[in-house]
Amino acid sequence: MNANAMEADFFTEGTLVGVLTAEPLDRVLDYRAPEGGCEIGAFVEVPLGPRRVIGVVWGRGQGGYDPTKIRKIANVVDVAPMRPEMRQFLERAAQYTFTPLSAMLRLATRAPALGASPQARRLYTRGATTPARMTDARARVMDVIDEYGGAALSQTELALAAGVSSAVIKGLVEQGALAQVEAPRDAPFPALDHHLEGKNLSPDQADISRRLRHKIAAGGFGASLLKGVTGSGKTEVYLEAVAEALAKGQQALVLLPEIALSAEFLTRVEARFGARPAEWHSGITMAERRRVWKMVGEGAAQLVVGARSSLFLPFRDLGLVVVDEEHDASYKQEDGVFYNARDMAVLRGSVAGAQVILASATPSLETWANAEAGKYERFGLPARFGASELPQMSAIDMRLEDVPSGQWISPSLAHEVAARISAGEQSLLFLNRRGFAPITLCRACGVQIACDHCDARMVEHRFQKRLICHQCGETKDIPETCPACGVEGKLTALGPGVERIAEEAQALFPQARVAILSSDLFGSARALKAQIAEIAEGGCDIIIGTQLVAKGHNFPNLTLVGVVDADLGLHGSDLRAAERSFQLMHQVAGRAGRAEKAGVAMMQTYQPEHPVITAILANDDEGFWRAEAAMREAAAMPPYGRLAGIVISSPDLAECFDLGNHLARHDGALRQIQAQVFGPAPAPVARVRGRHRVRLLVKAPKGAPIQAALAHWLNGLKYSNKLRLSVDIDPQSFY
Repeated sequence: MNANAMEADFFTEGTLVGVLTAEPLDRVLDYRAPEGGCEIGAFVEVPLGPRRVIGVVWGRGQGGYDPTKIRKIANVVDVAPMRPEMRQFLERAAQYTFTPLSAMLRLATRAPALGASPQARRLYTRGATTPARMTDARARVMDVIDEYGGAALSQTELALAAGVSSAVIKGLVEQGALAQVEAPRDAPFPALDHHLEGKNLSPDQADISRRLRHKIAAGGFGASLLKGVTGSGKTEVYLEAVAEALAKGQQALVLLPEIALSAEFLTRVEARFGARPAEWHSGITMAERRRVWKMVGEGAAQLVVGARSSLFLPFRDLGLVVVDEEHDASYKQEDGVFYNARDMAVLRGSVAGAQVILASATPSLETWANAEAGKYERFGLPARFGASELPQMSAIDMRLEDVPSGQWISPSLAHEVAARISAGEQSLLFLNRRGFAPITLCRACGVQIACDHCDARMVEHRFQKRLICHQCGETKDIPETCPACGVEGKLTALGPGVERIAEEAQALFPQARVAILSSDLFGSARALKAQIAEIAEGGCDIIIGTQLVAKGHNFPNLTLVGVVDADLGLHGSDLRAAERSFQLMHQVAGRAGRAEKAGVAMMQTYQPEHPVITAILANDDEGFWRAEAAMREAAAMPPYGRLAGIVISSPDLAECFDLGNHLARHDGALRQIQAQVFGPAPAPVARVRGRHRVRLLVKAPKGAPIQAALAHWLNGLKYSNKLRLSVDIDPQSFY
C-alpha cells in the first residue's frame, strides 16, 4: 500500500485498520481502532498471539474474513506519529533493496520501551567511594560504567553488560560505589545556536559554503558532491550548511563511517553551535537511544550525528543530510537488511525534500559518475586549509631493498621513522590486516590451522593469546602441537599483521612509544576514542594501524606515513579492488602533515608501475577515475550496469546447489530484461558457521527493472526451513 494513496487520516473507534509490525510476517495485519480512535502513522501496541508488539497504523484494513475474529488495538503509544514521508521512504527502501517492509520498520523502531510511560526512571552512575572488597563481578560493573564515560545506565542494562545479577549492583549502591539518580525520561536536547561565528574560511571554502547555504535556503531536494583533498576543511564547509538548515528551523543529520570519529567531530560541533548534538550509534546507552528517537520525532533534537542506522530515525522536518567519507565501505550493511547508507541518504533526501551532501577526498565511482553526468552538483577544494600542504608521495621499490627474512619494514622506511623520532614527530605504519599473522602453518605436515565451522584460516592474535576466525568469531588457544599430525614445536606464524609489525617496530626502535590502532584490541568504542585522543596529544612515537586510521583522524604531530604493503588488495576477483586500494592508500597518506609541519607518505611495493600506485604518486585522481570508469563501462559493470547477488546457504551443500541450479535453469523472467545469471558456484568463503554457501550473480543493463524481475524469478519458490536465500541489490563485496 502506497503511503501517499491512503484514503483517510483518522479512524474512529471500531474501524478496521491495517497495522504494520516489525515481526517477520511481511504483511499488514487487520485490527480494530481503539477507544478514541487513531490516525495514520500512529504507533500502537497490538496483540499478536499471546504477546503485545509495537506497530504502525499503515492505512485502512483489508477485511475479507470473519470480523468477529479481528482483535482491537491495545493502545496508542504516546510518541509522535510516523510522518507520511517516512512511510514512503520505508516503502521505497524496501522495494529497492528487495526487503520485506516489516524488516524496514524494524530498522525504524530500534528504540527500547517506546510504550513506556514518560515518568522519571532510576539510573546508576559512579559513586563517591570504591568498594571495600573488589570482586571480579564488581570490577566488571565498574568497568562498564567507565567504558560509557560515566553515563548513567539502567539496572537491567548495567547487569547485562557486566554479566552480573541485580544483587551485585544493589551491593555497590549500598557501599556508595554506585549512585542512584532519578532522571527524566527523554529530555529535549540543548538548543544549537546557528548565530555563533564559525571558523575563518578560505576563499574557496567561503564560496562553496555560500552556494550550499543558498541551496538549502531555496528548499527542495538536491544532491551535491563535496570533493576536497584530505585536510582541505570539508567539515567546516558542511557545518555552515548545517547552520543554514538550523536557521530555517529544520533538522540536520550527519553520518560518520566510524564511531571513533565522533569524539573529535562532536567537539567541533559544540565549538560551532555552543552545545552538543544528539548521537546515534551502538555505543550509546539504551536510555539515550530512546531519548534520541523520541526527541527527533518531536523536533527537539536539531542535529543528529550518527552511524548508518540513523537514517531511519523519525525526523519531523529533515532539511539536510551529510554523508561524510561517503566512499567508505562500512556504509554498506551486509547482514539482515542489505542497504548502502549513501544511496539511502539520497533516497531519504529526495522523499523529504532535503539537501544531501556527499563529502569525500576519494569519492566512490558511483558518486563520481553521478557528478560527471550532472545528477549531482560538484564542489571542489583542491588545496589544504591554511599553511599545511599535501604530503610528498614516494614509492619504496621492495625489489631493491635488503629486507631480512621475517621482517617487513624496509631499511629506507626505517631510516625515515628514525629521523621522525629524533625530531620529536610521529610516524604511522599502516597495514590493513588485523592480528599477528594471517596463517599458522605446521612445518611437519603442511596443514594450515583453519576454523572448524568456516572455510577460513584462523588468524593468530598474539596479544590475546588466541587464534580467531574473522568470519564467525570462533576462537581457540594457540596450540603447542599440530592438531593434524600431533608433532610438537613445528607450528609457525606466516605473514604479518599489525601486531607483528608493532613487535618489529619495537625491536628496531626500543626507546620508542608504540601504539596500535586496530578495532579488535579495544573492548568498547569509548576505549578506542580515548586511545585516539591520547595519540593526537602526542602520547606515542609510532602508530601501527589498520584501515581504522584512514577514517578522518587528525594527528597534528604526524609527519610520516609508511604503507607497509601497498600491494595488498590490488588484485582479486572484486571489481572494486583497484578503487578501494586507491581510496584507502590516498586516505592513509592524507594523515601526514595535516598541521604546519610538512608530511611524507611512502608506499612499500613490489609493483611501483601498477596503475593505482602511479596514480597516487602523480596525485592524478581524476585520471584514475576516468580510467576506472572506462573499464567498468566497457564491461557494463556498476555504475554502468546493475548487479544483484544471491546467496543460498544450508548445512546441506547438495541442497544449496539443487536450488541454485533450479534458479539458473528457470531464468526466463531475467532474460526478459536482458539480464544474465552466473552460477551457481561456491562462494569465495564457501562455509561460514557450519553453513555451506553458494552464490549466483545477476547482471542487468543499467536501466533494467531488476527488482521486479527478481520478484518474478523468485516468486513461489519452495525450500526447506534449514535453507536460507538472501538477495543483495548492488553488492559491495562478493565473499
